[in-house]
Amino acid sequence: MQPSRSPGQLAWGAWNLLQLVFTLLWTATLCSLVLLLYVLGVPVARLLRMAPRVWAPVLVAGAGARLVVEGGQDIDWSRPHLIVSNHQSLYMAVPVPLRFLLKDEMRKVPFVNWYARATGMLFLDRDSRRAGAIVRRQAAALLAAGQTLCLFPEGTRSRTGELAPFKAGLLQAAIDAGVPVIPVALDGCGKVLPPQGLFRVRPGTIRVRIGTPIDPHQPGDPLDRQALTQRVHDAVRTMLEPRI
Repeated sequence: MQPSRSPGQLAWGAWNLLQLVFTLLWTATLCSLVLLLYVLGVPVARLLRMAPRVWAPVLVAGAGARLVVEGGQDIDWSRPHLIVSNHQSLYMAVPVPLRFLLKDEMRKVPFVNWYARATGMLFLDRDSRRAGAIVRRQAAALLAAGQTLCLFPEGTRSRTGELAPFKAGLLQAAIDAGVPVIPVALDGCGKVLPPQGLFRVRPGTIRVRIGTPIDPHQPGDPLDRQALTQRVHDAVRTMLEPRI
């Protein structure tokens, strides 16, 4: 027999249910608006900026969360970059249109799937042996065309909060396209939205730490994908370490 829940737990459960319903409705509304504007011919770059300027701030405020961005002031954001982060979202922290590499399961999610296709997101089927090479070529082409792409090389969100090893394959896209890699560490997301359970939002601070770009073709010390992946992983791990 499970222990009865306290009034406080029941109140949080009811509040989180309302937040979940609002999140789904708000996401469907913004995706629908983006699709309408896409049909009307609004440039995709402008549509991509609606997520950090309209969609994400409402959800962050509704969660009672506070976003703190550290670093990134010296980065030339007019250049394309491959952004590599521990597995969280960072829409509001980057001042340029941002595309993501999404897991293939997202194709089955209404509204989100349509939004992702219209705005040029990439999809990866993790069960397909051929998918990695195909997506790597797509990512390199996107970067070479002057776009910025974000990927999460842990593969899935950590249940413990510990940084998992990075999968090296997709970082080859940065080498092929000749663009720098920006390591980004997100800290605090697990406290605001724990990975366990359906939807248990709690107020808190989310810190986004943007590291120094790493050039895989730096003079005198070019990096292969294994060395590049290790360098980026070390940078993210360092930024996640407690600060005194």
